[in-house]
Amino acid sequence: MKKVSKTRSRLILVLGGAASGKSQAALERAGNKAPKAFVATGQALDGEMKARIARHRETRSAEWVTAEVPRDLASWFRSDGQGYRTIVVDCLTLWLSNVCGRRIAGVDMSARVDEVLQAIRRTPARVVLVSNELGFGLVPTSRSARAFRDVAGRVNQQIAAAADEVYFVISGQPLRLK
Repeated sequence: MKKVSKTRSRLILVLGGAASGKSQAALERAGNKAPKAFVATGQALDGEMKARIARHRETRSAEWVTAEVPRDLASWFRSDGQGYRTIVVDCLTLWLSNVCGRRIAGVDMSARVDEVLQAIRRTPARVVLVSNELGFGLVPTSRSARAFRDVAGRVNQQIAAAADEVYFVISGQPLRLK
């Protein structure tokens, strides 16, 4: 009788503040099993974002295939994601912003996050998700910014609960939480 093995990804969440070093920490935790995919959720909508994206690309070796997936992560994992052994998604906060736009108040992302998590778990890859921790800063002055911070916090909690490992990066130093 042929033994059937269940494919299950290894899921790692890397959190941190802006410019904390979380993207570099994610690449280090990703490992070196090829083929590798870097899933970018950011969009080059202005000059500043174009420069950020270019800087991020320069930090990766040529063996990384870049996929630009601003919104439909679950579909990408179900189709294209099956061919990789290593996947880094950078970042969930931009993905959340792309998905929700300005309609963030009262948004419940739990079903959509579950869909992404289920798609990730069906891949044979080590998957590293990068996200911003927005709860350490000042309380935002606008209602929509507070709502976004709250939704992002709930998304991070949901993913952290499902992750095999969780790291928090401060000043380039990763601290393992789980």
